[in-house]
Amino acid sequence: MNKFKAVFKEYTDELLYKVQWPSLEELQSSTVTVLVASILIALVIFIMDIVFETTMSGLYAIFNG
Repeated sequence: MNKFKAVFKEYTDELLYKVQWPSLEELQSSTVTVLVASILIALVIFIMDIVFETTMSGLYAIFNG
């Protein structure tokens, strides 16, 4: 049981005193960056999907029509 307490104490000490947590400004900046990047990637994939769908529909119309 003492070993468990020691491990738990080391764990809490590391989280409270050794980990360098980001400031609120850094956290907000990182969040905005990830959000913008995610939206841009989603738009690129959406455009690729529309182009592929249009191309494939045209090819099917040519070869089956």
